[in-house]
Amino acid sequence: MDLDFESSSQPIDAELPPARRRPRWPWVVVGVFLLMIGLTVAAWNVTLPYFAMSPGPLYDVGDFVIYDGGDTQQSKGDLYMLTVVLQEVNVFEYALGSIDPAIDLVARQAIRPDDVTREEQREINLRSMDESKTTAILVALDKLGYEVTLSGEGVLVASLLEDVPAAEVLREGDVIIAVEGVPVMLAPDGVAEITSYDIGDTITLTIRRGGETLDVDVLLIEHTEFADRPMVGFLAETYNPSFEFPIEIDIDSQNIGGPSAGLMYTLAVIDTLTDGDLTNGWRIAGTGTIRSDGTVGAIGGIKQKVVAAQEAGAQYVLVPAANYDAAASVVDDDVELVAVESVDEALAFLDGLPPA
Repeated sequence: MDLDFESSSQPIDAELPPARRRPRWPWVVVGVFLLMIGLTVAAWNVTLPYFAMSPGPLYDVGDFVIYDGGDTQQSKGDLYMLTVVLQEVNVFEYALGSIDPAIDLVARQAIRPDDVTREEQREINLRSMDESKTTAILVALDKLGYEVTLSGEGVLVASLLEDVPAAEVLREGDVIIAVEGVPVMLAPDGVAEITSYDIGDTITLTIRRGGETLDVDVLLIEHTEFADRPMVGFLAETYNPSFEFPIEIDIDSQNIGGPSAGLMYTLAVIDTLTDGDLTNGWRIAGTGTIRSDGTVGAIGGIKQKVVAAQEAGAQYVLVPAANYDAAASVVDDDVELVAVESVDEALAFLDGLPPA
């Protein structure tokens, strides 16, 4: 029998369908997804050299005054001090902060110089608050007719920004004893005297360095925290401060740092030591540094502080006259903004308020 094998003469696999290659796009998607996760994690953990300045909590400063010398009548209203929150930011927080009108992004160097640690900065802020409290008590007691004594030996350059003209002539540890020939023995007074000049002015500072007394010329530049205010570029403290008060009174600032509550502390001490209602039943918020002569000085973070006051339901907000324009840019119709240059102006305004 003849067998026909021609039908099997072709390769066996010739009749199989061609092999199908697996698509590559799922792996591309997975790779991109993993890359995005990695970049997100990296961006979240990378801290940028900026602080986000946002509205902080309010505190009733009347609760901070410690006085056991007799019966006093507390106001029916409120006296609030205003604060800001400073937080270092990552890439995402920076992006969110740049579109939020209630947040300002401030270069870290402007808040804390590179050679100053967090702990050192915190200690400086607390000492600045202590000095503000002492000056506030001094001013309040003086307004009430008490004899008080507060003295210092000059303005200590506690730390110095690196990239400012003053860094060429000042050193940390220098003690400024005069500004343009005007003696300054307390830090608030020295800062107020400096900021009475204009950006671009060159002023002469008389300093003590070791055993020498020197005159140095310093160019004033724009402040790094808020526009239109001059600065030298150093953190100021009173050198060897001393004070003597005729009564036992104190302020417990509850670990809050900085000098900007000086005005409200002054008003709270006056309110504590006098009869009547300083607030006339209103919710009064405010901010501003205080000088030994009762002058109210400019502060940083004014927009954030006004926003915080509005959110807390304050009806009046006392602000330094130098900060008024910036404060007015965020105020709403439910709050009356009051510019003051001195404690006397603040007291006059409060005295003219009708009962709430």
